[in-house]
Order: sequence, then structure tokens, then C-alpha cells
Amino acid sequence: MFSATRGHGRDELLQMLVERLPEGPPFYPPDQITDVYVRDMAAEFIREQIMLQLREEVPYGTAVKILDFKERDNGTTYISANIFVERDTHKRIIIGNKGEQLKKIGAAARKELEQLTGGKVYLELWVKVLPKWRRNEKALRRLGYKKMD
Repeated sequence: MFSATRGHGRDELLQMLVERLPEGPPFYPPDQITDVYVRDMAAEFIREQIMLQLREEVPYGTAVKILDFKERDNGTTYISANIFVERDTHKRIIIGNKGEQLKKIGAAARKELEQLTGGKVYLELWVKVLPKWRRNEKALRRLGYKKMD
């Protein structure tokens, strides 16, 4: 017996469905753990640190655009990124007093990126104001967001 409203039997139903599904061909090589580019993941790691470190201070109207992502001969990865906000006041919050907040964001993001890449990362961050970018279709496309129908 199953109940959608109470959730009774949900685990059993899921198990029954999984057991009956045919095995299909793999979509990715076994050593590939994601279909997302490391470059895109880098942008999300930076944005995540902004949200974690600033919590309620900066609205979620923050976007990160990776400008440069290069693996250098010496084994380090160079990443340059712009952080876009809608207002100058948001820019000041992200940068912080004498750049301290931006340094904290960069250090935390760099740590995550070094785990991802398996090596040293040189991370360069810039904060730019792009007024009303969330309402501007061209800006959304330029920042990598696609219009949802």
C-alpha cells in the first residue's frame, strides 16, 4: 500500500522502480564526475563564498563571470573573474574595508578551487557595477544566463 499524501511506502516504491529499470548506456566516461565545465564551477564557488560570507548583507543579485581560466606550465591555475552587482553600495560591501571582505571571499573560494583542480590556484577578483543586470536580457545572456520559457 502506498500513500502519496502521507508518504507511506515511498521508499519501497522507489526501490521497486529502480529494480525494474533497464540499464542503459553510460553518457559519460567513468572518470568524468560531472558534465559541468570547471570554469563554470569556479564561478559558482566564488558566488557561493559571497553568499556564505555576507549572508543577508548583499542581495542575491550577484553574478560571477570568469574572464580568464588558464593552466600554466608551472602547474598553477590562473583564474580572473568579475563579480557583478547592481548597485555601488553592494560593491562596497563585497570589497569591504580596505579590501578585507574581498580577500576573505577570494581566499575561501581559492581553497575550494584548489581542491577541485588538485593544485595551486591564483585567483584575481574584480567587482563591477552593472545596474539592473537581472532585468536586462542582453546582460543576462552575457553573464551566461538563458531565458526560461
